[in-house]
Amino acid sequence: MNAKPPGQSTNPTGAGVPAKPTPSSPPDAETTVARTPGAKRAAPGEYVFDFGAVNQIAGGPDYSPVFGGCVEGDRMIVALMRAPAGVMGQPHTHPNEQWIFVLEGHFEYRIDGQVHRVGPQGLIYVPANQVHQGGATAEADCVFFTCKDAVHGLHGIKYVA
Repeated sequence: MNAKPPGQSTNPTGAGVPAKPTPSSPPDAETTVARTPGAKRAAPGEYVFDFGAVNQIAGGPDYSPVFGGCVEGDRMIVALMRAPAGVMGQPHTHPNEQWIFVLEGHFEYRIDGQVHRVGPQGLIYVPANQVHQGGATAEADCVFFTCKDAVHGLHGIKYVA
């Protein structure tokens, strides 16, 4: 019998395809535990998620009022967050890049001495290690989809001048 790498299929039509997990094969802790406390970690063979059904977590417990569902994969972290109206988060950084896509309401984004008011369909880029802050404007909550690379969890680090 030919040797095969662990987790690889022996099916000739599926050569090199990861094998489906079986109840007898324990999950790898590194691939099943989320980097972000409370976030949902995508398991092998799990491809579709409902943001309303995953655990709702704080987007930045020490510096931000946003909250919502968060799902992590091997290389990407995504979240659907709600920022309460009129509440600005505190300045913070994180070692991963971030994209923020505004779905509802308006988001005030502050970075590098600039202030931006971003509405629905607006896309915000946050470079790694850049001090920034944001929050919903006073008129209404802001709902946004965010994506970060997985060199770090979802939560950033409160900036202290």
